[in-house]
Amino acid sequence: MSKTEKTENWFSRAKTEAAKGIPREDRVFGVVIVVVSILMMLYFVVHQLNATGFFTSEFEILEMIMLYGNLTAWFITGTLEGILGQRLLSRLFDSFGAIIFMAFSFVWLLVVFPFDFNHFADVLPESLRFLLQWITNDIGWALLLIGAILMAVAAVYSPIAYKIVTIKRFKNKQDN
Repeated sequence: MSKTEKTENWFSRAKTEAAKGIPREDRVFGVVIVVVSILMMLYFVVHQLNATGFFTSEFEILEMIMLYGNLTAWFITGTLEGILGQRLLSRLFDSFGAIIFMAFSFVWLLVVFPFDFNHFADVLPESLRFLLQWITNDIGWALLLIGAILMAVAAVYSPIAYKIVTIKRFKNKQDN
């Protein structure tokens, strides 16, 4: 098979998959990811602008990049798949960059831990603070640890799954 045929096959396969569309529930989930990412980003920005004490003195430029970069990666993934309907681009973005960055950022934030969860609910109105006041530093650290583990597993799994699916689709296409 020539290089041109391989390229044409890849493009025709990608075009066929894109033409199938993304199931409605997947698109809705992508939109939810976008909305939650924006809300979380705004929540943290309000903490930072109001100097509530949630971010400790260890929260410097690199930690900002890790926190806001992580949320931005979620936003991009959700936008690509949920809003723009670009599943292939979303999978490529996730598999070959975003997940690795997110895993690294979770680990970095675990090591530095520039947060004081005693102030996590401080930006909420008094009547709603009970919703988040139960989150202690230990719980926040545990949530970051779970995120780091999940992203580390996803960083290994996602490219492998992407390759396996690509091979299976190619074999199915040849069999038909």
